[in-house]
Amino acid sequence: MDDARTNQAPASPPSPAPFAPLAENQRIEALDVVRGFALIGIFLMNIEWFNRPFAAFNDGIPRDATGLDWLANWFVNYFVAGKFWTIFSLLFGMGFAVMLVRAEKAGREFKKVYLRRILALGVFGALHYIFLWEGDILFSYAVGALGLMIVLYGRTWPILIGALLACALGFLANAMFAVMTGLLLIGLLAIYLRSPKKVFGIPLFSFLLLLIGSLISIGAVVFWLLPDGPTEPRLPMSVFGPLLFFTGWMSWKYYEPAEKRSLRMAVAIYVFAGLAMTLGPLVQHFSPDPTVAPPGSELKPAVTAAEPASAVALSTPAASPVQAAASMAKAASAPAKPKTKAEKAAEAKAEKEKRLKEGAEKRVSETKLFSSGSYADIVERRAGLFPEKAAGDAGFAILLVGMFLLGSWFVRSGVMENTERHLPLFRKMALWGLPVGIGLGLSTCFIAMSHTPGNQYDGWGIAHGLRMLGNLPACLGYVGMVVLMLHSKTFGGTVKWLAAPGRMALTNYLLQSLICTLYFYGYGLGHWGMSRSVQVLFVVAVYAGQIVFSHWWLSKFRYGPMEWLWRGFTYRQVPPLRIGSGSTPSAASAA
Repeated sequence: MDDARTNQAPASPPSPAPFAPLAENQRIEALDVVRGFALIGIFLMNIEWFNRPFAAFNDGIPRDATGLDWLANWFVNYFVAGKFWTIFSLLFGMGFAVMLVRAEKAGREFKKVYLRRILALGVFGALHYIFLWEGDILFSYAVGALGLMIVLYGRTWPILIGALLACALGFLANAMFAVMTGLLLIGLLAIYLRSPKKVFGIPLFSFLLLLIGSLISIGAVVFWLLPDGPTEPRLPMSVFGPLLFFTGWMSWKYYEPAEKRSLRMAVAIYVFAGLAMTLGPLVQHFSPDPTVAPPGSELKPAVTAAEPASAVALSTPAASPVQAAASMAKAASAPAKPKTKAEKAAEAKAEKEKRLKEGAEKRVSETKLFSSGSYADIVERRAGLFPEKAAGDAGFAILLVGMFLLGSWFVRSGVMENTERHLPLFRKMALWGLPVGIGLGLSTCFIAMSHTPGNQYDGWGIAHGLRMLGNLPACLGYVGMVVLMLHSKTFGGTVKWLAAPGRMALTNYLLQSLICTLYFYGYGLGHWGMSRSVQVLFVVAVYAGQIVFSHWWLSKFRYGPMEWLWRGFTYRQVPPLRIGSGSTPSAASAA
């Protein structure tokens, strides 16, 4: 007799379980703890800009800071600033990879679900920026996440068409040129990761960078040699040309193996940005001041090309109407007289003084608005600035894509899902990352800790770039330190308290903005201008309250309120909020 099983129709494979919010028992505890730790640093960094005009964002430590205020500024600037948004970016990439890996294992659709997640985050960010605080990072993350999706899944022609469309719109709004640049750079990154094409045996990405870098470098040399050539492009071309060429050569040399490209590209993007921010001011520092005329040149009261022909004709004494008309015609037909070096220096000085005046007026205006302005006036200002911010995020997205890819590697390699097995790696991250990253930042104290607006020779740009380079190793060092503390018998129990606020990171981040705007701004309690040392105490008190609140909330509810809303939109279902109500997502369906 035949086996009964041979007469049965082949069973169809079970359909993949639908996407659903992550079950509590599937959460990676280390991610929540690191996220809770990062919230402290984000708050310490952000609170200054609830008490200081955004126009002073790049001024460093205030020159009038003394005593404890100076010490608080110094600590935040060199141990916090720049280190914690990178941690958050790293975590964002880890969260992306967690969703992707679990979707791949279960055979579920990922792209549409994640695009809805990005859309929701973008809406949260736009509302946060306009109605609460213009230091928002959520919208930037949404743009960066969209860039990541394009890098990983985008097709060449739609990317190029989008860049051309942004270029066309740029003639109507200059900000769209930033979108065009961002799309083109994202397209290049996609080529590096996914295109097998080669030109003369060189990977297409590497060939393009070598070609572009060579052309820009040659152009820089030409501009430097031309005595009357344009001076503005000299510095950026002198930096970006060789840097692009070097990056192209390195990407060619280390193109294989393919599985390491995303990790190498992630680090390269950040290092490229840091080097550009350092080398540009370094070259500028040793270049002649364009506002100072070279010795031997003098500004003569001669008629320049800027004077209208009518002024020339009417300045001639005893000129008849016929003679005046003839003089005007002659002046109009005469070739424009090249500007002297003294005239160029005078124009550059006038332009510099104009920018400084506008910057000073902007600082005064912002201080007045935030300290005593109405809520409606502040919202109107932010709504007007939002399009420019959104376009600018297209450039910032390139840096975020690098951090997201680095975070993704930590998950896809299995490092974050089994941190205990990879403790030697985290120990190396802490032992090397913190001394190198923090040390590089501290070394800039000998260059500049403050910036004088308009002064390109105070060393601030160089110091800022070096600190930027140090932020990545410091970020990795902090992550390693927290993971080691999590597995420590001495500190483990303490650091685990940060998991609850980390699980509610979106809610707590927005809550910090709400508390600060109501406490510091003029339409609230009006405590604008709190000293830096007291700001640190304020952060400690508020965040301690957020830890307590998060533990209380999660003892009754599965998600923070904003996380619940975000998940509901992402998965197109209303997840049960209160513990004990509904059903907890199963291990098979959670993602």
